[in-house]
Amino acid sequence: MSFYVQHNILFLKGFITLFLSCIITTRFNFCLSNSNVPFSLQTLSLELQGHMSFDETTLNKASTDFGNRYQYHPAAVLHPNSVSDIATTIKHVFHMGLSSHLTVAARGHGHSLQGQSQTHGGVVIKMESLKESEMQVHVGNFPPYVDVSGGELWINILHETLRYGLAPRSWTDYLHLTVGGTLSNAGVSGQAFKHGPQISNVQQLQIVTGTGEVVNCSEEKNQELFHSVLGGLGQFGIITQARILLEEAPSMVKWIRVLYTDFEAFTRDQERLISEENAFDYIEGFVIINRTGLLNNWRSSFNPQDPIQASHFNSDGKTLFCLELAKYINFQSMDIVNQEVERHLSDLNYIQSTLFVTEVTYVEFLDRVHVSEMKLRSKGLWDVPHPWLNLFIPKSKIHSFAQAVFGNILTQTSNGPVLIYPVNKSKWDNRSSVVIPDEDIFYLVAFLTSAVPSSNGSDGLEHILSQNKRILEYCERENLGVKQYLPHYNTQEEWRAHFGTQWETFRERKLVYDPFAILAPGQRIFQKTITTSSL
Repeated sequence: MSFYVQHNILFLKGFITLFLSCIITTRFNFCLSNSNVPFSLQTLSLELQGHMSFDETTLNKASTDFGNRYQYHPAAVLHPNSVSDIATTIKHVFHMGLSSHLTVAARGHGHSLQGQSQTHGGVVIKMESLKESEMQVHVGNFPPYVDVSGGELWINILHETLRYGLAPRSWTDYLHLTVGGTLSNAGVSGQAFKHGPQISNVQQLQIVTGTGEVVNCSEEKNQELFHSVLGGLGQFGIITQARILLEEAPSMVKWIRVLYTDFEAFTRDQERLISEENAFDYIEGFVIINRTGLLNNWRSSFNPQDPIQASHFNSDGKTLFCLELAKYINFQSMDIVNQEVERHLSDLNYIQSTLFVTEVTYVEFLDRVHVSEMKLRSKGLWDVPHPWLNLFIPKSKIHSFAQAVFGNILTQTSNGPVLIYPVNKSKWDNRSSVVIPDEDIFYLVAFLTSAVPSSNGSDGLEHILSQNKRILEYCERENLGVKQYLPHYNTQEEWRAHFGTQWETFRERKLVYDPFAILAPGQRIFQKTITTSSL
């Protein structure tokens, strides 16, 4: 049966269900006015294995996120004990139909940036409460895999799989995020050049669609839904379970940092390394503008290869580019790996006096950002606005972008890291919902800024937002073919431009899997107030 025939059948079923539910109101109490919505949710809560919260403290917490800029107050927060709780809640909202403005947002660890996991007057589902089944590591398969809840944190998956000498292949830089959250976007880090993003390392999903249907999907079964949900920004269903591919975990990690003043040499070396087989296991880079004493800061955790030369290094106020590399090591092959690392480093064109090396455990390396988080929390600097800007930039445009942005638009130290590193398009599945540049290699450039509350200076929110706007305006004006990662737009026209030729496919998938636009309203792509036929 073709996708479009399925779409028409599901669409017809939705309207029939709505029609019948509105006729039998005395029995089902579905077609309620907005003023009765809280009562209907209280009634619904009696049917659940978990519980629904209506207290102000819980609602206030669900109306904030890591971005700390948007606040949308929900009517209730669902703490599901089972997938059935999620399905029952969504079915309830679906059967209320278009006469209700009630919507549903899945919330993981609350790390969205622009209110994407929030809903005004709707239901927020606290996915971390979903503990229906324990993690199951399957070691007898090739490749091995782990079955996990959509609300599980990646840090917990790491610790559990390491008990079997295994670990997921692809990560994000921060592990205290949920599986459903990262798979709804892409999940990108320094391993993406080798294994692709996290969405390229998923074998199977369990989804609750916008009609409340629970569906298992994979490459072989319900393929359209499987590819729709991966990178789908939560628009087609809530990920309640995922099967994640694993690989053998290393014993240790050799972690390396080197510096460049020449951007061309920096990118040439990065692109060379991501094209080589088994050179390194992790490749990232970041930009350093007007930072003094940086090498001294590294000395607490990294060892300079040549301490005397490193102590004499002076950037002379130049913009620097740091190449960050990691090679995974097992104890039995440590000597061979060290020789390979030295050989690969000898081919690079970094500033020789700036080679810094350390060796850490695999957990220490992967969970390195959490250490910084704890330090910032202790200083009260974690729960501040985070006006991040993440961009995918075609390889052919990265030099003109860098010339315009680094040292021109961005003239002072960014109040947070600026990441820049290339990935291979061949490692991404073009059937997913993620939008990426149409070149074999493209760069992730991430401005991970934190705003100082009440500041009117360069570290203040308004200045950073203005700076982000200038960067985006430059990209558009010069037609660089840039795509936002973790995108945020306010109008559907902007979303159409973002998806480009993929828009019609995205829209048609929405009609099939969430015809009343119930899910993920915080993304602002589709609005429930718009009739289904105009989506």
